[in-house]
Amino acid sequence: MYKWIFGVGAYVLFKSFFAAIIGFIVGSTIDNYYRIIEQMRRQAQAEGRTFTNEELFQLYQQRSSNSDVQTILMALSAAVMKADGKVLKAELDYVKAFFSQQFGNSFNQAHLQVLKKFLDSNSIPLEEICRDIRTRMQPEIRIQLIHYLFGIAKADGSVSESEINVIRRISDLLGIDPVEFNSVKNMFYRDVHSDYKILGIESTATDDEIKKAYRQMAIKFHPDKVASMGEDFQKGAKEKFQQIQDSYEAIKKSRGFK
Repeated sequence: MYKWIFGVGAYVLFKSFFAAIIGFIVGSTIDNYYRIIEQMRRQAQAEGRTFTNEELFQLYQQRSSNSDVQTILMALSAAVMKADGKVLKAELDYVKAFFSQQFGNSFNQAHLQVLKKFLDSNSIPLEEICRDIRTRMQPEIRIQLIHYLFGIAKADGSVSESEINVIRRISDLLGIDPVEFNSVKNMFYRDVHSDYKILGIESTATDDEIKKAYRQMAIKFHPDKVASMGEDFQKGAKEKFQQIQDSYEAIKKSRGFK
């Protein structure tokens, strides 16, 4: 099924028979993945056991590819959703809405079953998964993953310390600079210094240092950096870019400089 979806979709999107062939290959890989997962599920049921940590990572590896980030997001989503010991409906609704908008018809019930497997597991192999992500994704896209994960954490209206700790660990494993992590965090978890932290500086910075930090952040996090990703990734990048601008304007107003 997916081989036809990806093949036709790639041709419609890129108007290229070569792209259609690539899409057909990717779709065939995903079809094969579902056959493997069904075999694993039946075997596990027959033996009366659950998936081990190693099997979960195999599940991830079998599914993930350069053109398919669903399983990457499912694994990381589950880690954040499990962080505070309870999986809330608001978090699940956020994930479903994101995936529906991001992946359209290619997102279905099977993906939610993959999410459930990660949610039901005793542990998620974050080190292996994040190591793999670092080889697949540019730094700008990895930062947008952190933005997405904070969106899950904030879905119920607040971000808990346990959720921050899990996202910080993922951020560290993804090789994201702590300053950049704090910049994203303060978009969702604000205090009196948040505007400065969003710009990656301390409140003791000089006016010239603030202007320099703003210019650097505006260039680094411009939405064009993730133009190759889906709509929701671009939306997250635009939100962050707007936050940077808003924080800069707030600091300028409070300090009285232009």
